[in-house]
Amino acid sequence: MCHCLACQRRTGSVFGVQARFPRGQITAIEGRSTHFSRVAGSGNSVTFHFCPDCGSTVYWEFSGMPDVIAVAVGAFADPGFPEPRHSVYEARRHSWSMMPAGLVMEHLD
Repeated sequence: MCHCLACQRRTGSVFGVQARFPRGQITAIEGRSTHFSRVAGSGNSVTFHFCPDCGSTVYWEFSGMPDVIAVAVGAFADPGFPEPRHSVYEARRHSWSMMPAGLVMEHLD
């Protein structure tokens, strides 16, 4: 779960939620996508792949973690998807947003 301002703008919500997978576990990425790259707070680049028809972010890649692919949890359209285990950029979290119990909060600026 990310509370950075860039994720808030990208999602139109108060945070973004992703599931990260080792690239080796991904068997196929199908369908058309358009991409957008930006420099993250870490200084590394992040490339978002989104649907060219509806604009939904589907997955993204990090230059600093080339063996990882992040998938937007909303892309699974599964209300039973496991809750987040980590939260970052807590300083930018909206005070009224509720966090799951036991969540590891990483206070990044």
